[in-house]
Amino acid sequence: MAVAQSNERMIAGVAAAAISLGVAELVGVPFSSRANARTAVGSAVVDLTPGPVKEWAIQTLGSLDKLFLSFAVLVAIATIAAIAGTLETRRRPVGSAMIAAAGVLGCVAVLSRQGATLLDTIPTLAGTACGVAALRLLTRRFWPDTTEAEGGADRDEPDARRRAWLMYGVLGFGLASGVAGALVTRLVNSVAADRMALTLPMPRRSAPPIPAGVQPKGVALPSFITTSGDFYRVDTALSVPQLSHTDWRLRIHGMVDHEATYGFGDLARFDVVEMVTTLACVSNPVGGKLISTGVWTGYRLADLLAAAGVHADADMVLSTSIDGFTAGTPVQALTDGREALLAVGLNGQPLPVEHGYPARLVVPGLYGYVSATKWVVDLELTRFDRAQAYWTRFGWAARAPIKTESRIDVPRADQRLPAGPVVFGGVAWAQNRGVRAVEVMIDDGGWQPAEQGASYSNETWRLWSFPWEANTPGRHKITVRATDNTGAVQTADRVGSVPDGATGWHTVEFTVAGA
Repeated sequence: MAVAQSNERMIAGVAAAAISLGVAELVGVPFSSRANARTAVGSAVVDLTPGPVKEWAIQTLGSLDKLFLSFAVLVAIATIAAIAGTLETRRRPVGSAMIAAAGVLGCVAVLSRQGATLLDTIPTLAGTACGVAALRLLTRRFWPDTTEAEGGADRDEPDARRRAWLMYGVLGFGLASGVAGALVTRLVNSVAADRMALTLPMPRRSAPPIPAGVQPKGVALPSFITTSGDFYRVDTALSVPQLSHTDWRLRIHGMVDHEATYGFGDLARFDVVEMVTTLACVSNPVGGKLISTGVWTGYRLADLLAAAGVHADADMVLSTSIDGFTAGTPVQALTDGREALLAVGLNGQPLPVEHGYPARLVVPGLYGYVSATKWVVDLELTRFDRAQAYWTRFGWAARAPIKTESRIDVPRADQRLPAGPVVFGGVAWAQNRGVRAVEVMIDDGGWQPAEQGASYSNETWRLWSFPWEANTPGRHKITVRATDNTGAVQTADRVGSVPDGATGWHTVEFTVAGA
């Protein structure tokens, strides 16, 4: 009986938490995404997580890291709620106090978000109050303290079936209201329709056409241009910011002669350009997939900065996202002619929402954490010795040029190949320098030149292939290295991503089947 009652109390605690979250979701419908305590808590967890743990999550989980964190937050809430249920009694509302304390922490997390006000805590307060009320009701109704019974005698236990119906009913209502609130909130706040209505500005100068020769034949390699749906995504946004192009504003200030704020219509005074650029994440391990190439449409950041009049001693642009993320980019990288953009389009369409709609930064040659701010709303001209951006506070390098690297896509690790002629292949990159040569080594033999696809520009990756006769059955390995257009050969030194990008030769082991 005691075990059964303990389990029921745990369920009651989880049901109360479900009511709390569900009511908060429903009440939060008219509010902005800043008022969502669950997302705010998850974002706070992201911000407080040590850098090495974040790096592990990005490399291990990739774009699934946010889904995993959201699930982990819900599991943590359910666990705490179950404990609260077991501790709650009619005379000692310990569990209710735990729910109230969690509500306070939720309010603190909400207020820590960029632009949040006290009004944004209303959904959390309402949900907390309902959660406490639900737990108190279930406790008073089904588990009265025996000491309060007349003459000290035990009160009759309520019918187990009615108890189960009510508990699971409360739990179901909480879950249903939470799902409904989340769906309605997403529908109300979504900028999908706004994005569909936006006409991408026509570039005054289109990017040069991509020659067919960029794609090697006879081997299944990634497409030279990555589709928007397959473009890698790494950022700190637990929920994707929803900012319409009509509400978007970009402020340029700090060490400038003329502060300015631009809306979408104000950008018409600047030339629209189109460029093809490969972006890479600093968390990309040797042989990793956190790299993609796209056709970007936007406005030269050099033109926007020139209009503001940058002070001679300013050496950094601190860019800020609508959700508070910051990146520090060298002014030189925005003004040295490499076509750094305030991008508004990807692959001929307005930016996908998860990739920064309505506007983001794209700076060739730099890892994304110092250059690729999504949902950008603020550019502050400052100095590296005066300001720190989000990732540099965790020990990452302030300046992060992309290193010369290469990757093997074919064969896959531990792939079994038939005997006979095969074609291996992969990609190499050295943005802002370009790739001059790619070499391959089979087993411990010497380096041999790979065949390269046509070079599009110094700002894009280069695909390569290597024909080989698989005549010797057994275990083999293939290693690749690249040389950039400065003559620098990719280093063999194997180091991790921290603090400024991974290095090392990529090696894949495979097996050739017997005759």
